[in-house]
Amino acid sequence: MVRKATNCECRILAEMAVRMWESHTVDELEKEFVKTLNVKRSSFFIKYINDLPVGFAHCGLRTDYVEGTESSPVGYLEGIFVKEEYRKSGYAKELLYACEKWAKEMGCSEFASDCELNNADSFKFHMAMGFDEANRIICFKKRI
Repeated sequence: MVRKATNCECRILAEMAVRMWESHTVDELEKEFVKTLNVKRSSFFIKYINDLPVGFAHCGLRTDYVEGTESSPVGYLEGIFVKEEYRKSGYAKELLYACEKWAKEMGCSEFASDCELNNADSFKFHMAMGFDEANRIICFKKRI
């Protein structure tokens, strides 16, 4: 079962998300997710198996330019995670479809995402889910 997350599930989300966003703590992510869940322009979905959370997806609406798109707002997959022992079972696909459905309900006609250049698994997932590659970039920064 995939369901839309509520405020009381922010800790559950954070405990999974910290495995993907390792530079954060569970407490930091939980606080961020509480704020995010109270914004209409963002949503989280959790995949449960027998009341056990095994994955989540975070999607939002972007009104700034999204590479390769022609409309606004654009539904955007901000993050998706399935616990390793539950991967290759179609759960990420279920989570993605919940995000896409939400984006359609929010008036979007396009859905986008991104991944790091070296994340081959994420790239394969996106291609298998029907995404088209829009562009590849390398971002730079320096202190001045």
